[in-house]
Amino acid sequence: MRRRPRLRRLVPAGVVTLLLASTPWLWTELSAYGHLHDEADAPSADVVIVLGTEVAPDRQPSVRLAGRLETAAALVHGGRARVILLSGDGQGASGDEPAAMTSYLTGKLGVDPQRIVSDPFGLDTYDSCVRARDVYGLTRALVVTQAYHLSRAVTLCRQVGVDADGVTARCTGCPSTLLVEKSVRDYFASGKAAWDAVRHRSPAVESPRNQEIEDALSSIR
Repeated sequence: MRRRPRLRRLVPAGVVTLLLASTPWLWTELSAYGHLHDEADAPSADVVIVLGTEVAPDRQPSVRLAGRLETAAALVHGGRARVILLSGDGQGASGDEPAAMTSYLTGKLGVDPQRIVSDPFGLDTYDSCVRARDVYGLTRALVVTQAYHLSRAVTLCRQVGVDADGVTARCTGCPSTLLVEKSVRDYFASGKAAWDAVRHRSPAVESPRNQEIEDALSSIR
């Protein structure tokens, strides 16, 4: 009988702890609300940012990265975006993400190389958003990544001053176990995202202003 009062104290404490731990994740979900779209109903913007992820052992994009690229290509071919900013790790453990992304877009998806700009120092989502603003001069963009990552990505970009709308990337062939794993990882990554945003962290690599996006937009008018 003595255990019941203890349980009555522990359950509310557990609920409070869970709510506190979930605050960063709730922040990303609420901040991105109204700015998340399917490919079919995506708004238009001059630039679409594709966030990088690992490259397959054969130096081709992984299934998730391929889905992001296919979605971005469809937005360009459909007239909803004009230029693609590939933001990833140029020296990643699995390979050069922007290089693999560029090759896939131009070789398999038929995107004009003049429409592609690569940022090899988008080392994480926060860095990609800050560099899009500071290095490439973006104030408005679409952001493409899978659903489990999209709210965090859109929230971070909007938090640093980029008027971002997210477009859910395709993920044909993605195992459900992988998506669950990535969703759990992203839940915990929201804490770091909130901390980065609160302290206005500088990106790991700071670069001078880059005119490539302006040049690309001018060349394809």
